[in-house]
Amino acid sequence: MNFKDIATVAGKPGLYKVLKPSRSGVILESMDEKKAKLVAGMSQRVSILSDISIYTLTEEGAEPLQAVMQKIEAEFQGDLGLDANPDDAELRAFMKHILPEVDESRVYTSDIKKLISWYRLIRVQAPEVLEPASEEDAAESGQEESES
Repeated sequence: MNFKDIATVAGKPGLYKVLKPSRSGVILESMDEKKAKLVAGMSQRVSILSDISIYTLTEEGAEPLQAVMQKIEAEFQGDLGLDANPDDAELRAFMKHILPEVDESRVYTSDIKKLISWYRLIRVQAPEVLEPASEEDAAESGQEESES
């Protein structure tokens, strides 16, 4: 599994594994213990995690979510060092530590909470996506892009 296989649905909590497209939308399976299936229709906004970025003050203007989660995994390896119910200041300090160039005016506390909950869920359900891409994977994806 990789970040292209994981989605979020607007208005629904948690993350979903993309199973397959259907005529009326896409078939998803929740990544929690329930493994509930859901058909997300055209009227629902489904976002693939590989397409999500976090606003930064850099020239690019954003950092891919996958890169941010891999930084969190490399540094903390699951132990984020946050209270059970961290306050806004603690969440913002955590985000600033992980991504010093974060655009604090455009990244809300709710976004940071979502990032942390998604990270924890992915770490349990699909830890392989948090591993840095190996050279073989990078070469493979480069080859796919040149073939397209």
